[in-house]
Amino acid sequence: MKLERALKVGIIGCMALLAYGVVSALRTPVVGVNDRAPDFSVTTDNGRTISRSDFGGRLLVLNFWATWCPPCIEEMPSLDRLQQRFASSGLVVLGISVDRDSDAYRRFLERARVSFLTARDPEARISSRYGTFKFPETYLIDRRGRVREKIIGPADWTEAAMMERIRRLLEES
Repeated sequence: MKLERALKVGIIGCMALLAYGVVSALRTPVVGVNDRAPDFSVTTDNGRTISRSDFGGRLLVLNFWATWCPPCIEEMPSLDRLQQRFASSGLVVLGISVDRDSDAYRRFLERARVSFLTARDPEARISSRYGTFKFPETYLIDRRGRVREKIIGPADWTEAAMMERIRRLLEES
């Protein structure tokens, strides 16, 4: 009788935990176009602690990526060229890696030699605030902190149409 009661209590407890998990997952924020971009704080690889609000007055290209993600790696060179092309016009690229393996992350950056800001967020706290769970995922955040575009999946950032979209966003703000 006691074992049967303990099993019932255990099953009810597990069901309550499952229900809580489902409700929590449904409430996960998903940032979309025209939403205010959530603020964050991260320490970049050069040791500088920055937040989203530090980029006020500039167009922020916020890219979530990982070394274990082949499409992320493929788009890195074009993201780097985008940064180089528009840096003087007020564009900043910030790549935030969700890599847990710090050695793999550092080895990749040594080989890739990207010129844009990079940081590692192994617990994926920042990407989860944006509702990001597919990689790469990129947010174009205007000078006022609004998400202007959300791009899920890899992009060729040097493609003519993409460069024109960036140019228009830089001119608008």
